Amino acid sequence: MGVEHGELNLIWCAALVEGLVRNGVHYAVASPGSRSTPLTLACARHPGLHLRMLPDERSAAFFALGISKLKSSPVAVIATSGTAPANWYPAVIEASYDYHSLIMLSADRPAELQDCGANQTIDQTRMFGVHARAFQNFPPAEDSPTALLMAQNIAARAVDNSRWPIPGPVHINVPLREPLVPKGLIASLPGDANEIIPRTHYPRLSPDRRDVNELSRRMCAGNGLIVCGRADYPDGFAEAVGKLADRLHSPILADPLSGLRFGRHDHHWVVTHYDALLRAEDMVQDYRPDWVLRFGGIPTSKSLQRFLGDLPQDTILLVVPYGPWPDIEHSSTEVYRSDPLELCHALLETGLQPTHEPWQQTLLDRERHAAKALQEMENKPLEAEILESIIRLSPEGSQLFCANSMVIRDVDSFADGGQRHLHLHGNRGASGIDGNVSTALGMAAVAEDPVIALLGDLTLYHDMNGLLAAGDLDIVMVVFNNGGGAIFGYLPQAALPEFEACWLTPPGLDIAQIAQLYGLNFHRVWDKKQFTKALKSAINTPGADMIEVIIDREDSLRLHRAYWEIISRKLQYE
Repeated sequence: MGVEHGELNLIWCAALVEGLVRNGVHYAVASPGSRSTPLTLACARHPGLHLRMLPDERSAAFFALGISKLKSSPVAVIATSGTAPANWYPAVIEASYDYHSLIMLSADRPAELQDCGANQTIDQTRMFGVHARAFQNFPPAEDSPTALLMAQNIAARAVDNSRWPIPGPVHINVPLREPLVPKGLIASLPGDANEIIPRTHYPRLSPDRRDVNELSRRMCAGNGLIVCGRADYPDGFAEAVGKLADRLHSPILADPLSGLRFGRHDHHWVVTHYDALLRAEDMVQDYRPDWVLRFGGIPTSKSLQRFLGDLPQDTILLVVPYGPWPDIEHSSTEVYRSDPLELCHALLETGLQPTHEPWQQTLLDRERHAAKALQEMENKPLEAEILESIIRLSPEGSQLFCANSMVIRDVDSFADGGQRHLHLHGNRGASGIDGNVSTALGMAAVAEDPVIALLGDLTLYHDMNGLLAAGDLDIVMVVFNNGGGAIFGYLPQAALPEFEACWLTPPGLDIAQIAQLYGLNFHRVWDKKQFTKALKSAINTPGADMIEVIIDREDSLRLHRAYWEIISRKLQYE
């Protein structure tokens, strides 16, 4: 008699989980299901794995994404068969386009139950298409030493595929035959600790010395800009790119998700008010850099995107360590496949000399004028005042998650930075508003520092199910309630007679009732003074807090435009 099949399933899945853990997977998020029982049980019984159970598969996948963002390591996600893993799709897409490692483990019916009408059975083969870095249809369960070692090797390869050469999600489909629960209460993990399981080690891409010397000569021959978009830059990048800017006298236009706005590195050359500055036509016409060294993803700011797109084609010098070129205008003629830190270090070893053009200093002067203009506005957008309070009151090391739509744009416009360590995050791979709540909660589950999530009312609505995970977490959720899709008020759709019905679509939800439903501490505020009091209370009180900020949509639109007009007038006055 061989091993009882329920126990065989557990041993088989335990081998897979053991391979994942030995290769750096220490967190798993699972949704309850019958067919996935051996996978969930294997995770629950592994001493090296932290398992979180969340009933909604879409929320679970985004929760795992939040963990991966903060830990910079692969996270496993488990679901039962049928439509359950299809709910992962938005998170899989976001992880793919934002380069975060997820290991998607979908339980499935065995081959004999496919295409015959079996309940909760669909074709799960390559169900995530091009968005998965790799797909593996796991073999039927076996208990031979060779098979178990093969299972662990498949896990090791999956982790490798999720990290190299392009980080992202990997899908392993695991067909399992019944019985799914072992008769015995305890089943040992397979194998011996001395078994050899592959472990992978990754290089840091260094630029070619001849390319670096040529790039250095070009940068010394004209005035330039450095643009840093969102990216998980290596430790030390902020200091290195700051030194590079200082050597060249080149301003750095720093996206809010670049990690350059906050921290104790040199901020002298960092420009953060470029979105408002580049809305002024004379600014766009007067400043034509000879070169732009671009790191990271596409900038959040539309005005910066337009500015870069209007430059001559041979201006953009793009640094991309992996993946597609982030170049929506198809204007880059020089692309450097290099680790950004390595390229900065290599350039600093060359004889860089600044051009001493007045162009660069004038831009820094205008940056200071823009910051002063915002501070001196008698009636500034409430969003700007709220962000000022968040930046001032957030404890050192806080993790700030910035939701999509208007929130990230306001952070781009009004979060001008400082010396304290604040870490800004967002789901800007595909830039959807789905799953933002769950992503922030996933971060809070593993964060050692306070987590503050900045959300919109529609963003909250799209992921209300995710709030179920907030009960035992310490997080502050700030909800900007501007009555629906306020971002469309800045777009041509606002002039259409169907604007409110088809684009604004105010949800009309009572956010206090939502907070009560999920057991959250709740505050509703209308101005900066009330918000400051609520934020101090939330930061100093353990548990999950939700602060609703009531925004007058039309007033906010008017004040945003007034701010841009003030900046434009200051430039003209100069």
